[in-house]
Order: sequence, then structure tokens, then C-alpha cells
Amino acid sequence: MTKVTMKLDDLTCPSCMTKIEGALSHQAGVDDVKVLFNASKIKAEFDDSQTSADDLANVVTDLGYTVKSAKVKTLDK
Repeated sequence: MTKVTMKLDDLTCPSCMTKIEGALSHQAGVDDVKVLFNASKIKAEFDDSQTSADDLANVVTDLGYTVKSAKVKTLDK
């Protein structure tokens, strides 16, 4: 499993949070997604054999949001 934390530039409302969580949770290999509205961050755990942090960032970008940075960490098995 891998964890990515993405910092967003333009998270403006709670409905944005729901939109992003829904889109990411339907991606293959995504195990857990949390959007932290007040911090404008997304935390997601995923199976890196099925998707990547770049793929997840692209989903967020396709929804109309700007990913300012992403930090990726491999989790112990």
C-alpha cells in the first residue's frame, strides 16, 4: 500500500470535499480517501499495482482543482 497526501490550491466548499472523495474512492486500487476541508488536503491510501499518485492527482485536476504538491509514502505491509 502507498499513501499520498495532496495539498490543493482551491478547495472552497464542503460539497467540493464530497465530489473529490467520491471520484477518488471509485478509482481502482484506492482503499481509503479523506479530504481535509480546513487544511485543503487529500489523504488517500492505494495499491500502487493498480494506480499511482499521478493518476489520482489527474482525477483531482480533471475535476477542476489544482494540486499544489503531493507527498508519497510507501506503507509497511
